[in-house]
Formats: sequence, C-alpha cells, structure tokens
Amino acid sequence: MSREILDEEIEVKDVDIVVSKSNVDGDITYANQIFVKLSGYVQSELLDKPHSILRHPDMPSVIFKFLWQELKAGNDVFAFVKNLTKDGKYYWTLANVRVTKNPDGSLRNYVSTRRKMSEKAKKTIIPLYKALLEKEKSDGADASWQLLNDILVKNGASMQTFNDLMKKIQN
Repeated sequence: MSREILDEEIEVKDVDIVVSKSNVDGDITYANQIFVKLSGYVQSELLDKPHSILRHPDMPSVIFKFLWQELKAGNDVFAFVKNLTKDGKYYWTLANVRVTKNPDGSLRNYVSTRRKMSEKAKKTIIPLYKALLEKEKSDGADASWQLLNDILVKNGASMQTFNDLMKKIQN
C-alpha cells in the first residue's frame, strides 16, 4: 500500500501506553485502543497484518534486524520506533518488546508496550537513524550494521547493552 508521507507528527501523550501483541511471525493479534487511534487504522485493518504496515521509511532496517535477531533468540528489546499512520503522518515511541514463551520454552508471541519518546531522546535518535539509513542506502545493510556497532562502542555500549543505552537515552 502506497501512502503519501507527510511531515506531520502526531503527539503521543505522557499517559499513553500503546500495546500490541503479535504472533511469532510479527502479525498483529491484538491492538489496544490507543494503538488503533494513533495508527489511524480501524482494528480490523490491523489484526492479522504484519507490524511493518506501520513502518516509516525513515526507519533504518538495521534496527528491525537487531530487534528480530534478539526476539528470535528469546530476548526482550527496547528500541525507538517511528511509525507511519494510515494517513501518512508519524509518531515516535520507545518500544519495549517482550517475548512470551509456552510452558515448554518455545516462543508463543510478542507483546509490545510503547511509551512517548522523550524530546531528549529525539535529539539523539533522529540523527542516528538518519546516519544509519544513509549508510544503508549508500553501502548496504551490512555497512549500516557495522556503523551501528561502531556508534554503540564509541558510546561505551555494545549490541549486548543496546537496551540499557536506549533506556538511558530516553531519560
């Protein structure tokens, strides 16, 4: 589905808790009313659709590569996400995606709880994501992955401490 991309941000309020659940393939199985309202879709348009229906073109694929790598390994993830609404607007959140397991230890689903992204975080994340996306477009996904790793190391972090850094940037 092609949409016009508008440079218009929708405000996520401090009290908003955006919640969704997805199956192991990333298809949405539950969306709370705040998620539905922010997205601009009706619930039936979201259910059984991949979360990528909301992917904004400003999001570097390396962030999703990291997210899915960690989730499939059974690890929870914190990541800043810029989502694209049905009408072409956008909103930023800090997503905490948690892995839910069956009693036998196999993956059951993912639960994502998202909160408003702080203004402080935007000042750090927006230029970072822009640099990652430019690297991805010019030199490919592997180069973008390496740039992310280099930036993390430069800031005393690593792929293993990515979540801690995201929480630190938010506060």
